[in-house]
Amino acid sequence: MKLTITSALPDPSIAHFVHSFWMVENASGKDVPSTVLPNGMVDLILMQTHPGKWAIVMRGIDTRPSQVTIKTDTKVFSIGFKLLAVEYLFGHSINDVLNKERSITDEFWQFDERDLNHLKSFCRKATQKIRAISPHDIDSRKKKLFDFIYTTNGSMTVKELSEKVYWSSRQINRYFHQQFGIALKTYCSILRFGASLRHISEGKFSPERNFTDQNHFIKEVKKYAGVTPKKLNKNEDDLFIDMTAIQKLPSQNG
Repeated sequence: MKLTITSALPDPSIAHFVHSFWMVENASGKDVPSTVLPNGMVDLILMQTHPGKWAIVMRGIDTRPSQVTIKTDTKVFSIGFKLLAVEYLFGHSINDVLNKERSITDEFWQFDERDLNHLKSFCRKATQKIRAISPHDIDSRKKKLFDFIYTTNGSMTVKELSEKVYWSSRQINRYFHQQFGIALKTYCSILRFGASLRHISEGKFSPERNFTDQNHFIKEVKKYAGVTPKKLNKNEDDLFIDMTAIQKLPSQNG
């Protein structure tokens, strides 16, 4: 493997805001091209641009695969945020960064070299910062909505979600478009795809319960990965960084 990838799950106290933490390091001696697949998360990414120098970007939801190059002798740290964090931690919409990113300052996070030596120190600093701004009062309807979305990996229909949380489908979709720049139905499709990656990485090409049938499964994988499940599993030259990384991530707790 050309890249060293490590991951960690969040402390339970911030798990309703954070999906996971990652570190990617390229010590191969050459630039590594890769493809990043949609995962349904909003990513805060710290990229090493030069020795001792870092840039921070916020990346919105991806609806298609994107090509990236991991430069030689660099590290990348990231926090994969769940959507509830957008309103309650960031305090602003991300509907203008669909499939793209925006630069942000380090004014709040204040990461230093000690925090960026390894994943454990990065997680510790990020967790402290997230706890410091986590609100005590979260709209119970929104929290319940996202609990259903994530625990079912997007397998519930918009109608079912609406009935569960007593919030009209129209209002939910307006909220999603205003905050995230995407329809709830589309977001659930992305989560279903993301949840299938571990299944595919294990060489299982039959659809799980999240898909109606085999054709639906193959169609959705090709839509979000650009290739068939079998080609995704083969992952020649570790092209798909998500497939290389998925086995590094411990089992999720919702």
